[in-house]
Amino acid sequence: MTASEPRIGAVILAAGLGSRFGQAPKMLASYAGRPMVRRAAEAALASRAGPVVAVLGAHAEAVRAALVGLDLILVGNPDPAAGLSGSLRLGLAALPPGTDAAVVLLGDMPRIGPAHVDALIAAYAGAVPRPSAVVPVSGGRRGNPVLLDHIRLTDDLARLSGDRGAGPILKGRDDVLEIPADGAVAFDVDTPETLEG
Repeated sequence: MTASEPRIGAVILAAGLGSRFGQAPKMLASYAGRPMVRRAAEAALASRAGPVVAVLGAHAEAVRAALVGLDLILVGNPDPAAGLSGSLRLGLAALPPGTDAAVVLLGDMPRIGPAHVDALIAAYAGAVPRPSAVVPVSGGRRGNPVLLDHIRLTDDLARLSGDRGAGPILKGRDDVLEIPADGAVAFDVDTPETLEG
């Protein structure tokens, strides 16, 4: 990495209660033979992003066991019921000082691969001026993961509350870069039936 290249980490949000999924921990549900949360972590680790932070909360010990052996920074969210916003802030805060941006992945999006992450990073690194965020778009709709320039967005992210990610604060900005993506960026798992579809 040259001095001019941005330093970009990754944050995996895997702390949610997954209440719509039922009794079993959603992050541990198998997709193509591996727990969803492990697939997300492996995608991030195989990308250009680093280091990779995983935020755990509900079912933390079981999720931690599913991630054993991976080079991750694990962070606990003591109040996962308070929603996604707290996990996002905790994950960003765990990145090393000097990190310019972070790719934020959701643990329940098992079709995301390293190429999705790298496309966001390449778009951000090549943009002049750099955007506040890079967002994938499929079928005319924004999806995930997203890359956040958390320095530019620090104040907005600090004000986030409840079960919301960065979507609401990006809607009103004119410095968000959208890039075309495939349908994987719109596929998330909320119910066991979704996994079977």
